[in-house]
Amino acid sequence: MSENGVRLVVPGSVEVAGVARRRRFSDAFKRRVLEEVDRARPGEIGLILRREGLYSSQLAEWRRWRSGMAKQPGSKQTVPRAEFERVVKENAQLKLKLRKAEAMLELQKKAAALLSSLDETAGSDS
Repeated sequence: MSENGVRLVVPGSVEVAGVARRRRFSDAFKRRVLEEVDRARPGEIGLILRREGLYSSQLAEWRRWRSGMAKQPGSKQTVPRAEFERVVKENAQLKLKLRKAEAMLELQKKAAALLSSLDETAGSDS
């Protein structure tokens, strides 16, 4: 087996794969391939892709992953960390605002109930 998990088959030998499995590449492998592609001259990128058994779309996805614009394949996080932290902070602020608004409404309800009970007692005195 090669470094990236691809099974090498010697011509003339017969090998049947039981179940197709999605290939997974380590971060180190991705970085190594991207560095090699970055140093490559025109026309050499295709040779590297064929040698490693990769597609140009994988290379494009890995470049986005390296720049931090895309999620890492297999990870659950889809939002950049800074954006996530900003949204969490905004959510906390909005929850606080909501609690204050609910407390004000509760206070207004109590004041209205108190005023209506005062009106009823004042109306019965006359």
